[in-house]
Amino acid sequence: MMILRNSPASPFGRKVRIAASLLGLADKITIEAADTSNPADTVRRQNPLGKIPVLLLEGGRTLFDSRVILEYLDHIAGGGRIIPTEPHARFEALRLQAMCDGVLDASILQVYEGRFRAADMQDQKWLEYQADKITRTFAVLEANPPPLDATPNVGQITLACALGYRDLRFAGTWRGAHPRLVAWHDAFAARIPAFAETKFIP
Repeated sequence: MMILRNSPASPFGRKVRIAASLLGLADKITIEAADTSNPADTVRRQNPLGKIPVLLLEGGRTLFDSRVILEYLDHIAGGGRIIPTEPHARFEALRLQAMCDGVLDASILQVYEGRFRAADMQDQKWLEYQADKITRTFAVLEANPPPLDATPNVGQITLACALGYRDLRFAGTWRGAHPRLVAWHDAFAARIPAFAETKFIP
């Protein structure tokens, strides 16, 4: 049995949980909470970066980050399921994943700025810098939304998690200016039960 060290609100952990469900591997993974802010939590030994998610394999090996874990899950499921093997489709999926991981990274930096700094100490230029990354990426995706495969690929999974995280932490403010992404999000949610099953409700 594999163990996934995770936090319920983590969009990167959500990626792994959705992928595991799509690949028929959810029953082979036990979810174990991790507290990255606690120096005593073993997650810092399992991943020296102290970040989640971390996948613990039988025999004690660990895998991180979410991109590596998704590739591993695809591999043990037979390959080519959520990471296409055809070169054009493969690199389109990986490119979309990179874009949406970037949105998540920028979003989390915005959250942390508000969480760890008093309001009068927050760096507005830094926050705007992160916001601009998200604005540009969503503009590109709104102009040309990606397809939605029968079994979503790693890029499509990550986009869904990025939109869900913007709903969770930023009150869905992305929705008004991005009707085509809203439609894409709703199609993903309707087709993939794991999206609702992995939704974090504060």
